[in-house]
Amino acid sequence: MSIPIDTQWISVPSSGGAFDAYVALPPAGHGPGLVLFQEIFGVNAHIRAVAEQYALDGFVVLAPDIFWRQAPRIELGYTAADRQRGIGLAGGLKPEQMMLDLRAAVDTLRDMSQTAAHRIGAFGFCMGGRLAYMAAALTELDAAVAFYGGGIHDQLHLASGVGCPMMFHYAENDDHIPLDAVERVRQAFAGKPAEVHVYGGTAHGFNCWERGSYQAEAAALAHARTLGFFASHLFQSRPALPDPGYFTAPAPDARG
Repeated sequence: MSIPIDTQWISVPSSGGAFDAYVALPPAGHGPGLVLFQEIFGVNAHIRAVAEQYALDGFVVLAPDIFWRQAPRIELGYTAADRQRGIGLAGGLKPEQMMLDLRAAVDTLRDMSQTAAHRIGAFGFCMGGRLAYMAAALTELDAAVAFYGGGIHDQLHLASGVGCPMMFHYAENDDHIPLDAVERVRQAFAGKPAEVHVYGGTAHGFNCWERGSYQAEAAALAHARTLGFFASHLFQSRPALPDPGYFTAPAPDARG
């Protein structure tokens, strides 16, 4: 049986030049939009599979090629060598160009006929989690989710510009994001429509089933929380769901 979604690469116009993005359409062919920001490994097979996963959940997903200026449509794996290549590519990104591309991706998704009259959100993993946070601060989104977003705690001056509900997922044992950094994020969003979740016993990259740090239970719980969060905030054409309430999560425990 074929998967009831359509996928394709499209061209995204930007003032810095056109770049590619992977698009996955839901079975209905239309719905709320999600910009999916990649890890440092490019729009690889895993990111495309995540796009398709959320398309099956009813969303129009657009995953922009962030490294297009340096290595168009590069697909890296999770070996040490590929990780170093990704770190190098991420280090070569220029903030002003990245902002152009981020805005272009959001605008392109919003202008697609398949998202007409629907709300738009963004999410991402690691570097992409930081980009989703930046998109929430610098563009008009209706909701955003950051999975172990590296560097968010160093850009908390942007928190005041976040005008939409946000959800943050963190690993308890993240070599790149210590728990005191998570606490700084928690404090910056205190009183805002935000949720901060820390998953006990997990490491960075726990959502990616191709990485050694993959943790199925935490990934399933984070996906469920993210899906419920986006369903609550993006399906404006549906009857309003009960308000789940907002909170800043308590200190991490073994159950996440």
